[in-house]
Amino acid sequence: MQRLVYAVGNAIQRTVPTDRLYIMTLGSQQANRHVHWHITALPPGVPYEEQELKVLSHENGLLDMSEDEKADLAHRISANLEYSPST
Repeated sequence: MQRLVYAVGNAIQRTVPTDRLYIMTLGSQQANRHVHWHITALPPGVPYEEQELKVLSHENGLLDMSEDEKADLAHRISANLEYSPST
């Protein structure tokens, strides 16, 4: 699973300008047991004091994009995805 997560991160870096890539694994053992990943690209030019956890906050971390723009971005990331389960 981690190989796929890193492959998606690499695809994101090939798709959008990225100064740093954050990969966070989150989960819960209560109620609905699950695990999920957040993969967040930090764009170039973000001041150091606004990096790290601040980049993941809702006020700084949401893209203001139309549904069509989101679909186009997802398509471009998918086109840049290079993943083989055996590697």
